[in-house]
Amino acid sequence: MVTATVNLVGLEKSDYKGRPTTLCQGCGHNSISSQIMAACYEMSIRPEEIIKLSGIGCSSKSPAYFLGRSHGFNSLHGRMPSLGTGAIMANRTLKAVGVSGDGDTASIGVGQFIHMMRRNSPLVYIVENNGVYGLTKGQFSATSDKGQSLKNQGTNPFMPVDLCLQALAANCGFVARSFAGDPKQVKELIKAAIAYEGTAVLDIISPCVTFNNRDESTKSYSWGKEHEVPLQDVTFVPAREEIRVDYEPGETTSVKMHDGSTLVLQKLDRDYDPTDRLQAIQLLEESRTSQKLITGLLYLNRDQAPLPESKNLPEEPLASLPQEMLRPSESSLTKIMAEFA
Repeated sequence: MVTATVNLVGLEKSDYKGRPTTLCQGCGHNSISSQIMAACYEMSIRPEEIIKLSGIGCSSKSPAYFLGRSHGFNSLHGRMPSLGTGAIMANRTLKAVGVSGDGDTASIGVGQFIHMMRRNSPLVYIVENNGVYGLTKGQFSATSDKGQSLKNQGTNPFMPVDLCLQALAANCGFVARSFAGDPKQVKELIKAAIAYEGTAVLDIISPCVTFNNRDESTKSYSWGKEHEVPLQDVTFVPAREEIRVDYEPGETTSVKMHDGSTLVLQKLDRDYDPTDRLQAIQLLEESRTSQKLITGLLYLNRDQAPLPESKNLPEEPLASLPQEMLRPSESSLTKIMAEFA
């Protein structure tokens, strides 16, 4: 008799599954879904504690394929940030995981994306970035490479939008980039993002095997595997495991998260400080000009207050407060109206 392995809340890995995927075989989005399930299982987070959010596109179908017991809402194209902000403001006990795409985020949803970050809404925002509109048969997206050629689309004349640069410009407190073909790094970055209390943006290059997996594309498996340069060997260590390190350039450093958990970074071939915003911007420009896929934690701001704290929300979720506490009394309304008389 084989005994199933359970986590600290008594759940098996199967408890974190969703429906069978309908995406193309080999799609990077499926690998990301697998790592979301693995991260939540290993962190012993009950699926019911998570709300899944998405917009429109291949990527936005992904939440159906993981955490089948979680709350979920599939919103309009590019509107997931406002929906997620509203959900978390109504019930701050939930952990929000939003899955979007490069079209959903960098085109129609770019305005909402920026304002979500400047407000620091507590949400894990995963961009499954493949450089095309895969659901509508492979048109260029805002992150498509300049000079990229696609069947029936011609050649793209425009520079791509760098979503990590956009996140840094909007003062996002957690910015990371990864590659769907590097599942270990993806999983650890997802864990760190979940532990972060504000907006955590993960731009994950996720190749579209049908429309954009050509060797010359920076969103392909072959290009990613050949050009990926991991910034750190990232391992997320729960707070229950005590870690003591002395940080020196080129060695191992630990960054304490807001909830007491610790993100351990082992620097490899360069001295890099993820709390230095200017250095992160310079790194992204270097990676663009040198044609390298720099992956890992690019930027971390530990001191930025999340939106519920900025708005002085009570610890009790608004969604569970009775109406008499949410609705002004007749006497208070009369007093307010009298001030305008």
